[in-house]
Amino acid sequence: MDKVSVLFPLPLPEPFDYRAASAMGIEPGMHVIAPIGSRLVRGVVWGVERNNPAAANLKAIEEVLPGPPVPEISRTFVDWAAKYLVRPPGDLMRMVVRSPDALFPPPTYTVLAPTGETPPKLTEARARVLEEAAKEQVNAAELSRRAETSSAVVKGLVDCGALVKLEISEDPPYPAPDLSRTGKDLSDIQQAAAEEVCASVRAGGFHVALLDGVTGSGKTEVYLEAVAEALKLEPDAQVLVLLPEIALTQAAMSRFNARFGVTPVEWHSAIPQKARRRAWREITAGRARLVVGARSALFLPYKNLKLIVIDEEHDPSYKQEEGVIYQARDLAVARAKLGECMVILASATPSLETLVNAQLGRYAHVKLAARHGVAELPDVELVDLKDSPPEKGKWLSPKLVRGAAEALLRGEQALFYMNRRGYAPLTLCRACGHRMKSPETESWLVEHKYSGRLVCHLTGFSMPKPKACPECLTPDSFTSIGPGVERIEEEVREHFPEARIEIFSSDTTPNGDAVRDLVARMENNEIDILIGTQIVAKGHNFPNLTFVGVVDADLGLKGGDLRAGERTFQLVSQVAGRAGRHEKKGRALIQTYAPHEPVMQALAAQDRDAFFAAEIAEREAAGMPPYGRLAAVIVSAPSEQLANEASKTMGEKAPIVEGLDLWGPAPAPLSVIRGMHRRRFLIRANRGVDVSAFLAAWAGRVKLHSAVRVQIDVDPYSFL
Repeated sequence: MDKVSVLFPLPLPEPFDYRAASAMGIEPGMHVIAPIGSRLVRGVVWGVERNNPAAANLKAIEEVLPGPPVPEISRTFVDWAAKYLVRPPGDLMRMVVRSPDALFPPPTYTVLAPTGETPPKLTEARARVLEEAAKEQVNAAELSRRAETSSAVVKGLVDCGALVKLEISEDPPYPAPDLSRTGKDLSDIQQAAAEEVCASVRAGGFHVALLDGVTGSGKTEVYLEAVAEALKLEPDAQVLVLLPEIALTQAAMSRFNARFGVTPVEWHSAIPQKARRRAWREITAGRARLVVGARSALFLPYKNLKLIVIDEEHDPSYKQEEGVIYQARDLAVARAKLGECMVILASATPSLETLVNAQLGRYAHVKLAARHGVAELPDVELVDLKDSPPEKGKWLSPKLVRGAAEALLRGEQALFYMNRRGYAPLTLCRACGHRMKSPETESWLVEHKYSGRLVCHLTGFSMPKPKACPECLTPDSFTSIGPGVERIEEEVREHFPEARIEIFSSDTTPNGDAVRDLVARMENNEIDILIGTQIVAKGHNFPNLTFVGVVDADLGLKGGDLRAGERTFQLVSQVAGRAGRHEKKGRALIQTYAPHEPVMQALAAQDRDAFFAAEIAEREAAGMPPYGRLAAVIVSAPSEQLANEASKTMGEKAPIVEGLDLWGPAPAPLSVIRGMHRRRFLIRANRGVDVSAFLAAWAGRVKLHSAVRVQIDVDPYSFL
């Protein structure tokens, strides 16, 4: 009798033990069904102790499921990530085993194919059927439809042996990448960078390289060479390319297809269940060799992962803020170290954490200092809104309007960037001052004028815009405060009534097909002026776009975020970098009320290194990341009193640790979300302090009311 430990994809603190007959041949990683209370639940075997007499007193494993086992490296990664993030390992396991249907053989369907045998009686109808069957293998009903004959004729051909039934899998293996294909011609600088990263791939083992190139320098073509090199290492070698947005994942597919002759395997939240089932099965079996996806793709059970590429590694979208909270970039480096594979971090504006690691020699620093070919970086100029203000009630200064007009007169395209969805971020009653807020939440409702609705972008709550103020009942008293992309579009249309204008945001492009369609129209010059949120800054390449106007560069500096300056520089640099990526010279104008801020001066001078050097010095002096560690603890309760009591108890139970500062509790900036009152603690620790161990010890000391929720965020990116 064997003792079998099973980890379930549930928020449980550890694996549970069961008994199993030795003859069942259970091994770690296998999928089983076992009882938890009165339920039967699917889980993964975490360990096996052979011939253990104590197993006789345990509940029995009910069933061993088919399907490839979860590899040892994935199980090790789950254990490590659970400890680091201070989460139950079952929560991490749930992210690995994402498609239960994939454990079973794929469904099949029946098609008919000609055998080459001539039927004894070849009628005209039978000849048509055989002719259609030779073109494509389809089912009997479709074949009779195409041949314009009855099902009896098709059945007769099967009975006489002229057609044969074939069972076809609904989830066939993916076609293998064609490694004999070559990429685009590289410049000398690109070639040198490609050779450096390819040499690290060939060397094997754990390496991290920062591929640091200005916008338009051809970073993608360089890392595609490394991808090809990694796939050549072994017949089942696998490569994962992470992209920060689903929309970007969709837009990038053509570049991978052109390089390798096949479409990569996709993994993100928007793929349908059938595609998810096929992808999971083929990845686990090692047959899916090139995977492109969003952050969740990191947790898939790769059989032989050799390279992880993280494109736009600085992007905050790699931080998962709900459920299991994690930073995919940081966990990717840990996964690579555990699995002895290479990581390439690609960015034109690297995160400070990555840049410091490269400067200290922990990461290789591969630089692309110039744009590819004849393209040059755009001219960047600040527009001081105190000196050159827009008209009253408007948001575009005369300089921005003139810049776009000049581009359009030359037959070129313009982009206005405004990182706010909807029409206006606040709807206010002129009569009584009432602000429309989301129910049970402190966040303002955002007006979406085209749909006539007020939307909470935090909780998803939506309602029609009221005819009268719910507070004072005054009709038609609402006014819109502040701009969103819809309001900017309204103003742009006033200035350019003949222009073809479109909005690029998650509201207007809700899925990959919509993104592909809009990007294609922009590339084909079917759009004159594009108005976009941050989605427009991420990797898009518009050949005829020469003018970029940043409407509100100060927006990201509000709120006291540790990374506010860094993020503003990264995002505005990326947006400005959309201009002039081909032969035509680009220009970017940045509207700001704070032109003397260091981040604005650095943007105008395009002096990234000086700005980051100053940021790094400030962080080091304060002991902030990457020179210290941060963590957040958020206490939520259904009443303000309970939230205060629970957070006070938490604070009293906190361990005292040398080199660690604990601040709080304090009401969160968004103090109420979905009816839950929130209090925050912030932890700052020196690099040598094990913050995860501190958080685990702290959580173990406290027993709170069952209605209280405690959320732990290691390395927080949001301070709301």
